This record gives sequence, structure tokens and C-alpha cells, in this order.
Amino acid sequence: MLLLVGLGNPGPDYERTRHNVGFLAVEEIAREAGFGPFGKRFQGLLAEGRLGGEKALILKPLTYMNLSGQSVAEAARFFKIRPGQVVVFHDEIDLAPGRLRVKTGGGHAGHNGLRSIGQHLGLDFHRIRIGVGHPGVKEEVANYVLHAFAKADEAWLGPMLSALGAEAPALVEEDPGKALDRYQQRVMARLQPPKPPKPPRPPEAPAGEGGSGARPAAETPPAAPLDPLEALRARFSKDAP
Repeated sequence: MLLLVGLGNPGPDYERTRHNVGFLAVEEIAREAGFGPFGKRFQGLLAEGRLGGEKALILKPLTYMNLSGQSVAEAARFFKIRPGQVVVFHDEIDLAPGRLRVKTGGGHAGHNGLRSIGQHLGLDFHRIRIGVGHPGVKEEVANYVLHAFAKADEAWLGPMLSALGAEAPALVEEDPGKALDRYQQRVMARLQPPKPPKPPRPPEAPAGEGGSGARPAAETPPAAPLDPLEALRARFSKDAP
């Protein structure tokens, strides 16, 4: 059984902020897969349902980002879920908007939600890193992620959330490591469909019909008949000693 965790901050002031893209992602998965309604449990909102025929849980901690690990660890203990069965969806400022990367284990890279989960659960959980871009200046990061998405972001945000929801069953198709890679591939394939094949080259037109076929070799015109006087001169010049 998987525990899918979306990171964010509770309350209407944070609903469409970049830091809450994890909330938005798991809400779309719950909607797409037909999960039951969210109810208050484990210091968060929990929904139960099925992905690809297997039971799964979705959790949105309501502890605020910095204490997310309290909620996640409480749910994991209750359901006897190991860190390797936890998949965390979160914002990633080190990825361009609309990009997606998956990762298992590792540090928190300054993300307070990941730091908190690591403190309470250990670091061997899976991460779905959703790119939101960087403001360009380190001092502006906090202000940037706590602000709402710009209108220009809607061009990639909607398709990204739809793809995350539609392809979520891939997370349970095989062992977690391979499943995450397959999930990333399928989501990005939806966002970047393959280029259409190049049209076939037109056939070459047959020679002589104005096409690009090879032209026949030009025939050598017949030699013009010699003038009688010229013929006599040529004859006597050959007989000359």
C-alpha cells in the first residue's frame, strides 16, 4: 500500500501558491482515481482509494510545511507503512516550471517539508519534484514560493496536474524504483507529445516528364555532307607525297 503525501500549507491564503503545488497534485490524483472524500486524521486530511487495483492513501498534512513530518510519521505508524512506501509530491525551485523529476532518498536541499519528514521518518522515501522555477536571487526564494502562481504559469500548471493525475496508476505497476521512473516518463510524454513524423519524400518523376530524373544523353548529330569541291581537295591532299 502506498501513502501519497502532498506538501503545502493549510488555509485559503496559500491555496494556489507555488509552495502548495504538492497539495494540488494529490488533489488531482484523488479526483482522477475516484478516491473517497478527505477527512481529518493524523494532523492532516486523509483520503482512501485504489490505484491500479491496489489500495492507496493520500495525505495532506495540516501542520504547516515546517512540521509536515509529524503528520506523515503518525499515518505511517498507524498503517505500518515503511519509508519506501511513501511518495511525497513537492515544489522544486531548482527545476524549471513545468519540469518533473523523481528521486529516492537524499537530502532536503533546504525544503522545510522534506527536512521535517526526514527527521520523523528517515530519508528513504520517494519524492516527486515538481518544478516551479527560481526567482534568481536566494533572498527572494521564501517570498517567491509563498506567492500565487502567475497567470503565465497556468499554461503549464493545468496540463501538469492533469498528467500527474492520469498517470498515477503507474506508481503501483512494479517495484517502487522502476515505477517512479515509468511515472515520470509517462507524465512528461503527455506534456511533450512526440513530434509528428516527417512527410515522405515525393517520388522522382520519370525521365522526360519534367521531373528530377536523370536526363538522357544527348545524341550526336550526323555530320553534314561535304561540298563536292571540298571533297576533291581532301582527296588530292591525301594523295600528295
